[in-house]
Amino acid sequence: MPEHRLAIGLMSGTSMDAVDAALVETDGHFHARAIAFVSQPYQQEDRALLRAVMAEARGLDRPAPSARIAEAAALITERHIAAIETLLAETGTRASAIDVIGFHGQTIAHRPERGWTWQIGDGGAMARALGCAVVDDFRSADVAAGGEGAPLAPAYHRALVTELGERPVAVLNLGGVGNISWFGTDPETWGAFDTGPGNALIDDWVHAEAGLSHDEGGALALAGAVHEEALARLLDNPWFDLAPPKSLDRNDFTSQPVRGLSLADGAATLTAFTAESVRLAFMHLPERPARLLVTGGGRHNPALMRALEERLAIDTAPVEAVGWNGDAMEAEAFAYLAVRVLAGQPISFPSTTGVQYPAIGGRVSKAE
Repeated sequence: MPEHRLAIGLMSGTSMDAVDAALVETDGHFHARAIAFVSQPYQQEDRALLRAVMAEARGLDRPAPSARIAEAAALITERHIAAIETLLAETGTRASAIDVIGFHGQTIAHRPERGWTWQIGDGGAMARALGCAVVDDFRSADVAAGGEGAPLAPAYHRALVTELGERPVAVLNLGGVGNISWFGTDPETWGAFDTGPGNALIDDWVHAEAGLSHDEGGALALAGAVHEEALARLLDNPWFDLAPPKSLDRNDFTSQPVRGLSLADGAATLTAFTAESVRLAFMHLPERPARLLVTGGGRHNPALMRALEERLAIDTAPVEAVGWNGDAMEAEAFAYLAVRVLAGQPISFPSTTGVQYPAIGGRVSKAE
């Protein structure tokens, strides 16, 4: 039997809202017990720096570090170490009891079509600071082997769905980008891919137009009306016709078609765009799920959840309906994946990232 390990997983998503840290006991196979979770919001100045380095990285042909990107990487590492220390303190856990930390870092550019993906953060510095083994750079090996480098959480979703015993089912993660993990009636039939924008365009719209971080409670979208012509322009993108697996950078889509609309109508239209992109993704699934379980920040948006259920005509529920913590799942996934990396097990698969063969990935930094 695989050994159970105590692991911490870390996630800072493309929504740039917070650093998430989860404590998990797992064997990296089908045992995964979530123990604790903390989330520490970024300060406004942190998000401003991250937005700036994303804009800087967006136009590059290949990764090219700069002083500002180095500053952002140090900030990311510092904020994640602080989140780990809070998690350890709140659970009364010694750092020496942790077998491994899975440190995703912050994606500032994702360009698999150019042969690279870029997550900033210093796993070696984290290992030295905490005295624990750290796995980072989860995506590069997959991209180097011809994969999309994303999504990676489906391997963890598979473990949870196996324990749940409910098929066919799909798990939709709505962070900055949306991605879906689907599980057919046959346990060997599963896969994943990005669906389109998640919360990113909505967040960027309300930030640009009103200085808000997000559409709290979907209030703006619920007060607005969908502009069908703008929605049609948003959907007029050949990416939706591409067969999966496929992945996106946070900034691959633009909210330009909603320019000139009111704040509320723009939010409503972009919310409908996210939901409609998921409907289009369903057309690529080999078997229609009986239920859609939603994780990530988007599940907190009633307007988005309503739009999903209406456009998909499927039982749609937050993952809490089956006892999972939708705020913690991505961080938990990187704890699980870090244990797999230590055991020499693959973390991405042909049906999830399009890689030619199951890829192990990850870079291990040992405490000195």
